[in-house]
Amino acid sequence: MKIVRNLVGAAMMAALVPGASVAAPAEQPPRKDQGDRYEGFAGQTRSPVLATHGMAATSQPLATGVALDILKQGGSAVDAAIAANAALGLMEPTGNGIGGDLFAIVWDPDTKKLYGLNASGRAPMGQSLADLREASGGDDIPDYGWRSVTVPGAVSGWAALHERFGKLPLGADLAPAIYYAEHGYPVSELIAWYWNRSMGNFADLSAEGIVEEGENWRQLFMPGGKAPQAGEVFVNKDLARTLKTIAEQGPDSFYTGELARDMAAYFERIGAPHRYEDFASHEAEWVDPVSVDYRGYDVWELPPNSQGIAALQMLTILEGYDLKAMGRDSGEFWHVMTEAKKLAFADRAHYYADMAFSDVPVERLISEDYAAERRKLIGDKAAMSVEPGLDTSGIDAGDTIYLTTADSSGMMVSLIQSNYRGMGSGLVADDGEGHTLGFMFQDRGAQFALDPDHANAYAPGKRPFQTIIPAFMTKDDVPLMSFGLMGGAMQPQGHAQIVVNMVDFGMNVQAAGDAARFHHEQADEPTALGKMTDGGLLQVESGVPIEVVRDLEARGQTVEYTTGPFGGYQAIYRDPETGVYWGASEMRKDGHAAGY
Repeated sequence: MKIVRNLVGAAMMAALVPGASVAAPAEQPPRKDQGDRYEGFAGQTRSPVLATHGMAATSQPLATGVALDILKQGGSAVDAAIAANAALGLMEPTGNGIGGDLFAIVWDPDTKKLYGLNASGRAPMGQSLADLREASGGDDIPDYGWRSVTVPGAVSGWAALHERFGKLPLGADLAPAIYYAEHGYPVSELIAWYWNRSMGNFADLSAEGIVEEGENWRQLFMPGGKAPQAGEVFVNKDLARTLKTIAEQGPDSFYTGELARDMAAYFERIGAPHRYEDFASHEAEWVDPVSVDYRGYDVWELPPNSQGIAALQMLTILEGYDLKAMGRDSGEFWHVMTEAKKLAFADRAHYYADMAFSDVPVERLISEDYAAERRKLIGDKAAMSVEPGLDTSGIDAGDTIYLTTADSSGMMVSLIQSNYRGMGSGLVADDGEGHTLGFMFQDRGAQFALDPDHANAYAPGKRPFQTIIPAFMTKDDVPLMSFGLMGGAMQPQGHAQIVVNMVDFGMNVQAAGDAARFHHEQADEPTALGKMTDGGLLQVESGVPIEVVRDLEARGQTVEYTTGPFGGYQAIYRDPETGVYWGASEMRKDGHAAGY
């Protein structure tokens, strides 16, 4: 069964498929009817939010308010992050929920140390690679349905974070989400658009039998037979019941209690291999973040199975160029950024995988010596294909939320959570008594490779390659910024752009996110589906001048003006001298930053 990735448009496919026609020269988009700022970066949409006691930045304003309420009750930044994440699972089900995975980086002011958490789930133990290949009917795991489902890790992430850094009872953290789930909340503009799009997609997938059971998602997400529109109030009493169980019985109830038994019974009923033991054996893992020095600033990411080190590889390559002298309005700047991305992503496709199963050479990949070798491959013309850079044998746009919180003690949390592609797998479990459990399972398992020789090849109990990555920045061992930019393969290239905007161009935390971005798409993927042979497709926003685009096209880049694949950014910057927090939120999404 070959499923075409739903986020790949016709123009993108034409750029990626060998032999396809060459794209026509890009055309400048119409002028935006937008006012002008008279202070700061010209493209900045709003001023950063400043506060001293606490800060939160999320992709949904009500969730930001929930985080601040928890901080004002005496909760830590971790309590606030859990509360906001629970609220977002309700309010932005198009991007996240307790059916998905979670990663986090926490700055602890007591130990003056960064802690990393990998709360991603594993494949079911009762299914072999041969079984999955037969069930998938080809070389590609379907993006939807039970073949794409791995054990959800988010609740285990809450448990690990709360046990180590929480101050309030977990029930207090979940109380706001439970309240909104029972009483309802108004659906915001962009989330409503994604929601309606996903419902149409699931209707087609259910009709084709790719999503094996469709009544539950309809019952949950289409009350009255239709998806909610912007401004309509949505109630999810099923999720309220599930969150109450977790609050009253503890997070283990999700993995070893009746919730786990309900989920296992549902999967068995639809013919999936997921069993109670798969949930009961799941654990989150504390990991050490890794970093590179970029012009005196330490940028931190989590190691594989996430893709975070791709951002570090890009930055280490880019450090060899005087980007400030090039300027953001030069074709040379955008060309070098794109070529550095191509090099990092060739390694990403070949090496990144669950480190419990594969020997991933992380230190070498992010080293300055290796970056110097790779930098030599960047010329004046666009590379049509790129090989991975190490001789070592054996080793896209997702729907995600990113949030960050900070408290009066100086604790800062960088947290990302996701259902992955297209709102998730399309599968919603029930309790066998007419009620759903209130959430959709992720489809992260579609990111496994089916090639047995690939580092990211499917195996029972293995974690798939993950796109979701939180980030952090320090300077001289002092916390500086908690940040992230969600959106599949956009994330590492987006992280690098944020860092460059701030370090090389001196932008403040809000301007760095508002500035025009690029998104480069290439066929090299950790699913081993293809290889770039034509240079890929460079997508840019309307803020990139047409003169720059013409320069890039002359260098051999295929360029397209577009909207949509550029991610969703949130950040909190801490002034190292005053301790004042500067909050920023993505103008391309529904959310905002707020503090007190």
